[in-house]
Amino acid sequence: MKRRSTNEPTDSTMVVKRAADSADSPILEEAGESGSEQKPKPLVKYGELVILGYNGYLPAGERGRRRSKFVLYRRPQANGVRRSKHYVVKTPHSSKAILDASQHSISYTLSRSQAVIVEYTEDPDTDMFQIGRSSEPPIDFVVMDTVAGDKTGDTKVLQSTISRFACRIIADRNDVNNCRIYAAGFDSSRNIFLGEKATKWTENHEIDGLTTNGVLIMHPRGDFCGGSATCGPWRETSVGGAVFSLRESRSAQQKGLPCQAETNVLRDGTMIDLCGATLLWRSAEGLKNSPTKRDLEALVDELNAGRPQCPVGLNTLVIPRKLSTAHQDLNQPYVYLNCGHVQGEHSWGAEGSETGVRRCPMCLTAGPVVRVCMGIEPAFYVDAGPPTYAFNPCGHMASERTVKYWANVDIPHGTNGFHAICPFCAAPLQGSPGYVRLIFQDNLD
Repeated sequence: MKRRSTNEPTDSTMVVKRAADSADSPILEEAGESGSEQKPKPLVKYGELVILGYNGYLPAGERGRRRSKFVLYRRPQANGVRRSKHYVVKTPHSSKAILDASQHSISYTLSRSQAVIVEYTEDPDTDMFQIGRSSEPPIDFVVMDTVAGDKTGDTKVLQSTISRFACRIIADRNDVNNCRIYAAGFDSSRNIFLGEKATKWTENHEIDGLTTNGVLIMHPRGDFCGGSATCGPWRETSVGGAVFSLRESRSAQQKGLPCQAETNVLRDGTMIDLCGATLLWRSAEGLKNSPTKRDLEALVDELNAGRPQCPVGLNTLVIPRKLSTAHQDLNQPYVYLNCGHVQGEHSWGAEGSETGVRRCPMCLTAGPVVRVCMGIEPAFYVDAGPPTYAFNPCGHMASERTVKYWANVDIPHGTNGFHAICPFCAAPLQGSPGYVRLIFQDNLD
């Protein structure tokens, strides 16, 4: 298996740099585009955040801070913060800490006439990265609601459930494996407000709370890359970084039970759910053992080199790296989801009134048919095996271990539901087990 360097950016990596005119307005630049003649220093990589449901690209294109993947590098200068002091005020919105745009603070409103202000001070040993729906400068990674299934355009959700300032990650500049996630992010005034109705409590003389829809995390059991990982339990992380079991429903007032043995430290394969979009964390160390995009493209080329044929039309099929909007491509392969036979487009075996159901000419099994294409986002792979399986009902191909892992991962859905999805398009998996082994008619020469 090829190993990926954690310090060398790929084509898709982005470097977080501070805007020259504002220390609070990070911008994104393509790695390696610096005009300096000096040899750039090796970048220290913390890891990658990848949104589930996008096969390596956004349908409307990767633009600035809105992308399908966000790579976290150690910043040129530390911008992290740590808790400093707290005190009670009667008028939080007119308090000095709230009005001071240079002071990071969190306001916990207890009543109309009382709030606890927690001030944060600069931490030279950490970097802070913020994720949310807002496009304001403090947000490093702009995340929108994920629409399940094939994405032919930039579909907009009328009412988003993702917070404008959803969460923040504090990375230890001296230990790339120590990246912690916290609910809520600081706004343009460097403030976080938890309203009167927000769930909050005091423990060991320190106040903490939960955001409305919460920030859920799931650490995998076992090593994510290697084929031994299984889905762990979903937990909720607080504004202060504590870990709890899930509430009865997504926005219930009562917090879950404290999970003292668990932490908010991100592990390779940790998932973060923002109630509308789910992100996968891949550590720099874990990515060393993952296939690269070039590796996956080589697997597609190897499949196509076998010249798989359609047993009906006898034409050669070509596995695409991503689906084309053109449905009349004679070389486009299709899979019968109930039996796994891969064939080309043809009219044989249609069941008439049952739309989309055909009878496979190879084994006479009736069932739905879908176009197949390669799952090309490498971060979702748990190994570098050949793409011999496909998800049901979308047809995205991946390795056997990868497909079986995701088929057993429950992703939060709605207020208190869970379902398995295809990581490449976010389509809910159908049937049992939710995938099919592909049967090609190839190597006929």
